[in-house]
Amino acid sequence: MEYSYQDLKHKTVAELRDIASGIEHEAVQGYTQMNKDHLIKAICTALNIDMHEHHVAMLDQKTKTRIKQRIRALKKERDEAIAEHDYDRLKRVRKQIKTLKKKLRRAMV
Repeated sequence: MEYSYQDLKHKTVAELRDIASGIEHEAVQGYTQMNKDHLIKAICTALNIDMHEHHVAMLDQKTKTRIKQRIRALKKERDEAIAEHDYDRLKRVRKQIKTLKKKLRRAMV
């Protein structure tokens, strides 16, 4: 059976040991004494599975670009509010900037 890193990561230690028992490779020798992290690494090594977790971007490039453009526009508006001493508007603009930056950071992870 073909396994991926995510499949192995979600299995229990007992299931991983069952998988390791059917593999003849020096990386999985002593599998009965290994913990889950070591078992996953050994099985991935034996089966040539990429251990890197790939992340999926939550926002597409166009959406990110639009958010960044909006942030730049809000920063100009923020500077104007500071110059005019309009602190209510300044507070609203800063909150909008903070919200947009938070949205970008969440999408990156």
